[in-house]
Amino acid sequence: MYVSARSDYALRAMLAVAASTGGAGGPAVGGELVKAAALAESQGIPLSFLQGILLDLRRAGLLHSQRGTEGGYALTRPAGEISVGDVLRAVGGSLATVRGLPAEDAGYHGVATGLRDVWLAVHGAIAVVVDRTTLADLLVRREPSAIG
Repeated sequence: MYVSARSDYALRAMLAVAASTGGAGGPAVGGELVKAAALAESQGIPLSFLQGILLDLRRAGLLHSQRGTEGGYALTRPAGEISVGDVLRAVGGSLATVRGLPAEDAGYHGVATGLRDVWLAVHGAIAVVVDRTTLADLLVRREPSAIG
C-alpha cells in the first residue's frame, strides 16, 4: 500500500473537521463549520490542493459544505461511522494497487500466477484495518485541536 500525500491530507482534513464539529461523540452536522482556509493552515496543506480533496470528499458523501461567509465544512455522519477506508477510497480509489491498477485487475501467467492471490490477500488485510478504524477511534488518541 502506498499512502499518497492526497490520502494523507484527506485523512488529516477529515480528522480536523471531525474534531471541530463534534468529534468522537457529537453530532455529525451542526455545530461549527470549518473553513477550508483554516483547515489548510492548521494542517499545513496547500489550500489549492486541499480544495480538490474537499470536493472529492463532498462528492463521496463524507462532507457537507455550506457556502457564504458563515459557510464551511462538516461531516455528513458521526465520526464513529466514517472509516479510514471510506476516506482513502474517496480520494484514491483502490486500497492496494499493482503497477497502478487495482489488485483485483492484476493478471499473471505461468510461474507467477500465484502473485495475484498474494496481492488480493494484501488488499484484504489492508481493508480489514482501514475499514474497522474510524475517525472517532483516531480522535480518542489526539492532541488538542489547533482549529478554533
